[in-house]
Amino acid sequence: MTMQDCKRILCALDTTEVSQATSLARALAPHVGGVKLGLEYFGAHGPEGFRQVAETGMPIFLDLKLHDIPNTVAKAIHALMPLRPSIMTIHTAGGPAMMAAAAKAATEAAETVGCPRPIIVGVTILTSLDESDLEAVGYQNNLSDQVVRLARLAKDSGLDGVVCSPLEIELIKEACGQEFKLVVPGIRPAGSATGDQKRIMTPKQAVDKGADYIVIGRPITQAEDPVAAARGIAQDLGA
Repeated sequence: MTMQDCKRILCALDTTEVSQATSLARALAPHVGGVKLGLEYFGAHGPEGFRQVAETGMPIFLDLKLHDIPNTVAKAIHALMPLRPSIMTIHTAGGPAMMAAAAKAATEAAETVGCPRPIIVGVTILTSLDESDLEAVGYQNNLSDQVVRLARLAKDSGLDGVVCSPLEIELIKEACGQEFKLVVPGIRPAGSATGDQKRIMTPKQAVDKGADYIVIGRPITQAEDPVAAARGIAQDLGA
């Protein structure tokens, strides 16, 4: 592996409590590579809540899954760049023009702010969906084919990588190359409850298959000892 094992772990802080988010970020800092803030937290506290977590020094994955017309998504990225997120998400379903606009906006906005450009990744198919869900909303391809199709489109549109389930890691790496970043949720350590995730894998299985980052929430944050849980996952990755 080319990356320090624990740095692959992004802990999803699925909470609306600022104090809980900041205390978890501080405590987990030696054992994970960053934390994820999503719609739940950002909807409750916005940019100021983001800044309070950022003050811990942890890299932040801002997971807002932007999906709108190209101009609106580009302007949203410009508006968010002063927060200096490390990773940002958009939806690949927004199409090639939207993805290209997002990639361009990230470069321009980072230069304007004077910060490192965040990794821009496109969400393919949510890990809470399976074949029957795709059929219900009218997708014609099978799930794996659709994910790879969207990943290729994301790469061609200038994105740095995609969000995918662990089951598609190898297919996407083969189609898009080893440098194309994969951010992988649906990660459950052995013995953990699956919750609302349908396409899952253990942390070590996902990393061994080629995941660049693995997103883990409840198995860490709802553990009796979150630090011990994170440390155990990191140690398992290095086994």
